[in-house]
Amino acid sequence: MKFKIDLYIKGVFMGIAEIIPGVSGGTIAFITGIYEELIDSIKSVNARSIKLLINLKLSLFWKHINGTFLLTLLLGMLTSILALSRIIVFLIDEHPFKIWGFFFGLIIASAIVIFYQIETVSVRVFIASTVGLIVASYIALEAPSTTPNTNLFIFLSGAIAISALILPGISGSFILVFLSKYEFILNSLNNFDVAVISIFISGCVVGLVTFSRVFSYLFKKYNDIVVSILIGFLLGSLFKIWPFYKVLEYDAYNEPIYTNPVLPSSGQENELLYFIVFSIIGFISMWVLEKKFIGLNKEI
Repeated sequence: MKFKIDLYIKGVFMGIAEIIPGVSGGTIAFITGIYEELIDSIKSVNARSIKLLINLKLSLFWKHINGTFLLTLLLGMLTSILALSRIIVFLIDEHPFKIWGFFFGLIIASAIVIFYQIETVSVRVFIASTVGLIVASYIALEAPSTTPNTNLFIFLSGAIAISALILPGISGSFILVFLSKYEFILNSLNNFDVAVISIFISGCVVGLVTFSRVFSYLFKKYNDIVVSILIGFLLGSLFKIWPFYKVLEYDAYNEPIYTNPVLPSSGQENELLYFIVFSIIGFISMWVLEKKFIGLNKEI
């Protein structure tokens, strides 16, 4: 195996993107020119590669899945994820209105950015966006604010989140926020909870070889419809990011189970100001990233 420092650094940037809701690791892969190789490598984990592994033809298996490429990228991603997870947990605990405001702006900008990936704007596009908006809003408003910490749900969270690598404008961390597992997974990383991390990573592996193929097929076959649904989904999920809420029910550990978003109350003017300012910063940051992305894309 030949270690490539430039590929490792690209993995570091992908990891930074994946841990921030609203920034897509797939977008970073595209920016850095490795997106197609990444998707091809993921797809190479198939029946043939499994057969090679079972027959202990390890060299052929490693070459077939482009193992050095995937491992180097993964090491880079893990480096930045582990380095940033503790910082983000601290910011969520100590500066919630600032960090959620930043994420709020990122997600709004992401919805606008991926809108430009729609090839033909039509009635179907608006219907699909509306469906995505309604479904995401309903889930965000009606679903419990906390989700079960069972092995199955952790596994499924990993399987779905990792699929974001091929979703334009969608990050794995955004999906974890929507599933109410973002802080839980970050805390597990910080505490080196081997059991939780192992189950989550197992889900990621399964997601790579299953869900990613499904999403890839859907994008090729129904690009405009899928992108439109994603736009609605992003906008509807903002209810999950909104930090002003009223707790309707607590669990036995005094943790909120059901919450409803509310307007800021009297006395929360400072919090609202922080939220607005950091939302603008997040929006501009994503917009600048996209402008840079477009510039690099033209050069490629």
